[in-house]
Amino acid sequence: MTVFAERVDAFLGDFFRRYPVAATAAGNHAHDGEWPNLTDAGQADRLAFIDDWNAELQAMPDASLAPDDRIDRDLLISELAALRFDEVELREAGWDPLSYVYLLGGGIFPLLARDFAPLPTRLASVASRLERVPAVLKAAKGQLGRINGRPVSKLHLETALRQLPGIDSLADDALAQAAAAASDPAVAALAPRLEKSAATARRALGGFARYLRGDLLPRSHGDGRLGRDLFARKLRHTFRSNLTDEQILTEARLEYDAVRAEMIRIARKIWKVWVPGQPLPNAAGEGSQEAADQKIVSRVTSAIGRAHHPAGELVEACKESYRDIVEFCMRKNLIGVPHEPLEIDWTPPFLREFAGAMLDSPGPLDKGQRSFYFMTPPPDEWTSGQIESYLAEENDRQIALTTIHEATPGHYLQLVYSNRCPSVVRAVFGSGVFVEGWAVYVTQVMMDLGFHADDPALLLIHWKFYLRAITNAMIDVGIHAGSMTEAEAMELMVNGGFQEESEARKKWDRARLTSTQLSTYFVGSMEMWNLERERRRRAAAASGDPRGASAVPEPRVVGGLGRTPGFSYKAHLESVIAHGSPPIPVLRRILLGE
Repeated sequence: MTVFAERVDAFLGDFFRRYPVAATAAGNHAHDGEWPNLTDAGQADRLAFIDDWNAELQAMPDASLAPDDRIDRDLLISELAALRFDEVELREAGWDPLSYVYLLGGGIFPLLARDFAPLPTRLASVASRLERVPAVLKAAKGQLGRINGRPVSKLHLETALRQLPGIDSLADDALAQAAAAASDPAVAALAPRLEKSAATARRALGGFARYLRGDLLPRSHGDGRLGRDLFARKLRHTFRSNLTDEQILTEARLEYDAVRAEMIRIARKIWKVWVPGQPLPNAAGEGSQEAADQKIVSRVTSAIGRAHHPAGELVEACKESYRDIVEFCMRKNLIGVPHEPLEIDWTPPFLREFAGAMLDSPGPLDKGQRSFYFMTPPPDEWTSGQIESYLAEENDRQIALTTIHEATPGHYLQLVYSNRCPSVVRAVFGSGVFVEGWAVYVTQVMMDLGFHADDPALLLIHWKFYLRAITNAMIDVGIHAGSMTEAEAMELMVNGGFQEESEARKKWDRARLTSTQLSTYFVGSMEMWNLERERRRRAAAASGDPRGASAVPEPRVVGGLGRTPGFSYKAHLESVIAHGSPPIPVLRRILLGE
């Protein structure tokens, strides 16, 4: 082991002790019974850790490190800067009650969901964390509402109240697993402690809910918007670059116009198939060409949306689609399909406010563990009209695209490759821009290579799906760096992005509950295309193509980049995801020597 590798091990040991839920997520289980110290003393300790390690890493001379080690050192330095930003500037613990729900759920769910250790060992860790829930929530009460000029967000608080019962359900799940394995003497011996710890956690959760509702809610006047300055600083840590909100909006508006034009072209072409017997809307009848085009796309996508599975069969629809997608990838020899276990199931209750579908992957230190592709059912309290609107958005063609994005060759496949990376630094400290950008980008690659090429309705829904990534970025910037109203956001998503109202309303909430994350899909995908374009140029130059750089289109238009001499998609794609999930500037440094 090199000296640098020894220091990385020491760094990770220090990091995991202070961030035990992150340790569990990464697959380090030395701290599975612990929570982070959320008191002022805990923050002071974390800041000392950040500053001490930053000083040590900054002092390492380049000449003493191998090229890969220099990359990992710089990545750790950037991670420390992001941690310091979270602790000192963003300070979500002081204004976001929902962050505590995610902390609790993220600390308990993986212990129940994955069999990385015998059940008695995992249930003992669950019991330990449940026993310590009162301390977490006591610290939360001490932190919330303490930041001058940033009141507690009412939306985050109300969402936390809806989500708190999901933590109760995790305690129920732990008790159910213990009951099912009661014949195991070790589980039977643990059962009384587990029951007591679950009761302790429930009392604390109930008290916290009463505190949120009765004490904090009347004082919660924040709306979760970061404001332009704080948003700009967070962008730098999210993207690890100097990309600005103005640049994001400029790129997004260009793509927005191009994608809408392509959707209009396809919808006009297939109008007779999906709206039979109805005349094609025109400018004279609708008052303008823009209104006619809007109606054409909306009517066609609405008709396509009616082809969907019942709500109770969405998970089975995802499974059917997954089998079809894997077969296509293998037939095309597009990319090596992994065999690590993937389970497709309903989203756990504590996560259902966050997204309609998501991929939960094991950490890089957990080997052979399951990934979960979750689909969220419509809420029980919804009306039949709301449910139908939701199912129209999650129609059969959208399910196929979502499954590409979340499973193969999207998140599941990419994160399996990431977890195989020999650099534990790049695997543990993954970039959401890389992860989300890859999934959007590779979905387009699948379409370019002919996935269900005989179904123009799928292509239309694909562009609608991509348009969602574009509008995600636009509302993320508009809300947190501007003053976008709900009406403006809904207009952009429903009329501009052709989304169902129920989906758009959930996204409006999600955009206010998060910040910078919704921009990662679009920005990451554009960066992936920029990387592909540069590698194509280099392949063309190496092949002796007389056109040189002009062999590759610039700038990218809607659709793929065509054929390039010397360029292999399989080689390119596998090389992109072979280095963990690093920030894209780091990936360019690895692959292009920048």
